Amino acid sequence: MTNPWIIALSAIFLWWASTGLILWRVRKADLGGPDDHLWSVILGLPLLVGGVAGAHASAGQLTVGSVYSGFLSALAFWGWIELAFLSGIVTGPDRKPCPPNAPFPERIWRAVGSILWHEFALIAGLLALTHLTLDAPNPFSALTFATLFFARVSAKLNLFLGAPRINTEFLPKPLAHIASHFRKAPMTALLPLSIAALALATGWWAAQAANATSDAPFIGYLLLSVLTALALIEHLFMVVPIPDQKLWRWMLPEAPTVPTKQDT
Repeated sequence: MTNPWIIALSAIFLWWASTGLILWRVRKADLGGPDDHLWSVILGLPLLVGGVAGAHASAGQLTVGSVYSGFLSALAFWGWIELAFLSGIVTGPDRKPCPPNAPFPERIWRAVGSILWHEFALIAGLLALTHLTLDAPNPFSALTFATLFFARVSAKLNLFLGAPRINTEFLPKPLAHIASHFRKAPMTALLPLSIAALALATGWWAAQAANATSDAPFIGYLLLSVLTALALIEHLFMVVPIPDQKLWRWMLPEAPTVPTKQDT
């Protein structure tokens, strides 16, 4: 597939579908037994193993197939780490809500403590894929993971420092305390800088795709451009009043309603 529209739509669909599947599994575990979140992470281990194996197998050659394989492998690797985080298995040592009037240094300390192991896992994944593709013909698994990594770091910083719109609807029970570290407030200087940086990165990847002399790098850079544009849109959702949660809300199971006295 070298049609740019098909490539772009494929990237958008994979982003939407992979996000939705993770949210669906986490919501199902929320509604299940006490060990369901742990089982989600254990049963999801093929994502981790397949992601690493796919990235390793695709790094040695730069072809259309290997570029798609590297991209999908990075998404699988990333998806398992996110599943482990949202399931409350790989989070951090501090699992208590942050007091509402905590001073700024304490807020930083508590926020870092709430996601520390998750950040270590992401950094380890980034270093592993970077090492794997450092001198390899196909760098796109590492570039995909790096794009997701830096976009996520930017989002976390903006949610911590303050943003006008913060959606906590999809936070699972094991991460209920995370909402206390978000700050709903007028945007800081970081948010427009983040949006500008993501817009420049989107344009840079698109320019690399336009200047590519063969199909494989064209596809790889175009996938990265679309992925970065999606991260840009996610940052804009922190400002623009658009109910983005509707993209996935319809596909998630609802908690059973508890009948009131009037209903009995």
